[in-house]
Amino acid sequence: MNLTLKNIQTALSEVKPEYKTMLKNIDKNMPMVQQASSNFYKSHSQFMGVTLDVTAITPIRSIKHTLAEVDKTKSALQEAQIRMKKKSVELKMKQRELLECQDDLQREMLEIEILELQTHSVNSQNYVQGAIRKLNFFINQYNSLLKHLGVDEITEEMYEREETRYHIMTAMKQALTSARPRGGVIDEGNMIYIFDLGISGAQAQAEVFAYLQTENELMKNGKAPTHEMTMRWLEKCADKWEKDPEIFANRRGFTLLDKQSLTNTKKLENRKKH
Repeated sequence: MNLTLKNIQTALSEVKPEYKTMLKNIDKNMPMVQQASSNFYKSHSQFMGVTLDVTAITPIRSIKHTLAEVDKTKSALQEAQIRMKKKSVELKMKQRELLECQDDLQREMLEIEILELQTHSVNSQNYVQGAIRKLNFFINQYNSLLKHLGVDEITEEMYEREETRYHIMTAMKQALTSARPRGGVIDEGNMIYIFDLGISGAQAQAEVFAYLQTENELMKNGKAPTHEMTMRWLEKCADKWEKDPEIFANRRGFTLLDKQSLTNTKKLENRKKH
């Protein structure tokens, strides 16, 4: 940064006193500001990562989304590493050219290009460090989710089996959310989602009505409905209709789980019950 400030002062043919004071203040405080900025060289906070980025409502789906974040961040890091290596080679080439250059104007241009490459290198390193912290965070979250499930690994069969509960809970979450501003009535889009899962729309509507009524009764009595209460209701909905998607798939001639097409058919006995 000092080099940049010196170049700014050099570039200005006439620096007014007030600007000299500003540049001096910037130079004095920039190390502290750069240190503080290092906390934010990442796309999202850890809080956003587990609440707004990975929004899956079931554990294995959360693992899927978490691993997707790992893959995306890893790919970005690999691409950044390649770009940084290329820029590093370009910088060495420019520096070698500068040593051999005899023309004054060409030397000035090479010095500018070298400064540009050095600045790019510093900025890239800042964001690469942020990406490394993000990658480490999601790997730790992956291990945390495995521990929460009580397993050492996730198989494709486990993922496929949980999909039924994930979609029922997601459909009912969306149905409940859509019904709140609509007088308790589920909207058309979520009714179609519920139908495609093989669940009776009438039953789903009755469940939503009953749940909203329970919430209203609590509030009338001066009590507050909780998020945990909603999650338990969603889990009960999944328990109630867990077989319905398979029944609907079989009715249409489909097999809901084809073990022959899985990469790993490891049994689920090692999964601990919660």
